[in-house]
Amino acid sequence: MPKILIADDEDSMRTLVARAIAMDGHETVTAQDGAEALEILTREGGAFDLLLTDIQMPIMDGIALALSAARDFPDLTILLMTGFADQRERASNLNALVHDVVTKPFSVADIRTAVADALAAKNG
Repeated sequence: MPKILIADDEDSMRTLVARAIAMDGHETVTAQDGAEALEILTREGGAFDLLLTDIQMPIMDGIALALSAARDFPDLTILLMTGFADQRERASNLNALVHDVVTKPFSVADIRTAVADALAAKNG
């Protein structure tokens, strides 16, 4: 069962995403911001199949989180989420580290497909 770490500062978004991907049998762990997500990753020794993070968050944003996670856990697949075009542009510089950027708002089907694609790419 794939283990996925979800980082988003919006409670409703965290809950929606966790529920959506749990429908596919994935184990989910959630964090309120990038700093908390990095703490969880470090504590768990990077034992996640996927990091799914919002870009715009307080304390540590998703780009800083992705850079730290990719440095410390190079085998971790990273999927970013954003509702902002300028944030998506910032993320384009991370193509080597990040599997994809999912644009908000998205449907439950969209996020499930994005997660399935990211996990398939990791295992492919």
